Amino acid sequence: MKKISLSWWMIIASVLGIIFGLIFKDWMGNIKFLGDIFLRLMQMSVVFLVLGAISEAIGTLDLKDIGKLGGKTILLFVVTTLISAFVGVILSLVINPGIGLTGVSSAEFTGQLPEGNPLNLLVNFFPKNIFAAMAEGNILQVIVFSIFLGLSVSILNKTESGARVLQLIKDFNIVIMKIIELIMKFAPIGIFALVAAMTGTSGLNMLVVLGKFLVALTIGCIAVLIIMTLIAAGAAKVNPLKLIGKLKNTIIVSITTTSSAVSLPVQMEDSEKRVGISRRISRLVNPLGMNLNSHGLAITVAVACITVAQFFEIQLGLENYIMIGLMSTLATFANLAVPGGALVTMGIGFSLVGLPLEGVAIIAGVDWFAGIIRTLLNVVDDVLVAVIVAAGEKEIDYNIFNSTVSEDAPEAVH
Repeated sequence: MKKISLSWWMIIASVLGIIFGLIFKDWMGNIKFLGDIFLRLMQMSVVFLVLGAISEAIGTLDLKDIGKLGGKTILLFVVTTLISAFVGVILSLVINPGIGLTGVSSAEFTGQLPEGNPLNLLVNFFPKNIFAAMAEGNILQVIVFSIFLGLSVSILNKTESGARVLQLIKDFNIVIMKIIELIMKFAPIGIFALVAAMTGTSGLNMLVVLGKFLVALTIGCIAVLIIMTLIAAGAAKVNPLKLIGKLKNTIIVSITTTSSAVSLPVQMEDSEKRVGISRRISRLVNPLGMNLNSHGLAITVAVACITVAQFFEIQLGLENYIMIGLMSTLATFANLAVPGGALVTMGIGFSLVGLPLEGVAIIAGVDWFAGIIRTLLNVVDDVLVAVIVAAGEKEIDYNIFNSTVSEDAPEAVH
C-alpha cells in the first residue's frame, strides 16, 4: 500500500477541519490549543532554520572560482525574485483575497509592522547583539548576521578553520532539518485544529479565501513567467514561443513532481541539448538557482501575507506593502528542502513583517495545489536566467537551439 504523503495529509486535515467546523461551529474553538502548540513549535525552529540555511547557502559558494559570472547570476536572481514578490503584492491588492469575510475576529497582534523613517529602518536591519536578536525573534537581523557569517566562511573555505566551521554549519542544519521533520509530522493535527476553529467562526467563507488566494497566485506566476520569457528571448534574440517549447520536458516534470530537486537534471538537459546553453553556464546557474532562485515562492509568501492581513482585518499602509515585498524576497533565501518547506518559509515571512502565524493554517489546505504552479515558475525561470546569462557571455549555440532534436522524453544528465 502506497504511503500517503505529508501534503495529502495536510489537505485531508484541512478538508476535515472545514467539515467539523461547519458541523460543530464554535465548539471547535476548544481544540484550537493543538494548533497553537504546532505554531509555537514552528516559531521555536524558525530562527535556527534561517541562521543555518543562509549561512550554508552562502558559505558553500567558492567566490573566487565563481567570480564575475556568479556575481551576475546571483544579482539576477535577487532582482527577479524581488520583482516577482512585488507582482504578488500588486495582484493581492487588486484581487483582495482575504476581504469579504464575516464573523472573523481581528487577530491579537503582538508584533509591530515596520514604520517610521526609512533610514532608521535601515539601521535596524543590523543587530547590536545577535543573541538578543535571536531571543527576540528578530528574523531580519538574524538574516543579516547569517549573510556575514556565510561570506566569512566562504572566504576562509580553503583554510582548516573555515572548512571546520562550514562542516559544523552543515551538521547543524542536518539536526535542524530533523527537528522540522518531527514538527511537520504534527502539522496535520495542528492544521485540523486551526482550520476547524476558524471555519466554526467564518463558515464556508473560508473556501472563498482559499479560492481567491489560488487565483491571485496563479495569475502572478503566469505574469512573471511571461515577463521572464520575453526578457530571456529578447536577450538571446530568439522567438519566445519557441524558447518555451524547448522547455517542454522541464515543464512536464516540474508539474508532475512539484519538486525543484527532481526537475534539476531535466532542466539541465533542456538547457544544454535543446536551448544550446553552454555546459559551463548551465551547470553553474541551474544548481545555484535551485537554492537561491524562488520566484514562485516569493509570490506565494507575498500573496499569503496580504491574504492573512486582510483575513484578520489588519490595516496596512504603503510602507508595509513595500516591506512585505522586500521581506518575501528575503524569506525565500532561507528556503530548505524540508517537508512542508513552503509553509515554513511562509512562517518566516509572517514573522518578518509581524503577521499572525495562524495564517499558515489558512494556506496549508491548498498549498499542494499552489506548489504545482509555484514549482513550474521556479524551475522554468532558472533556465530563463541561464539563457540571459549565456546570452550576455555569448555562450548559446544557435545550431542546437534551431535544431529539431527529439523532445519527447527527458534524459538524465551525467
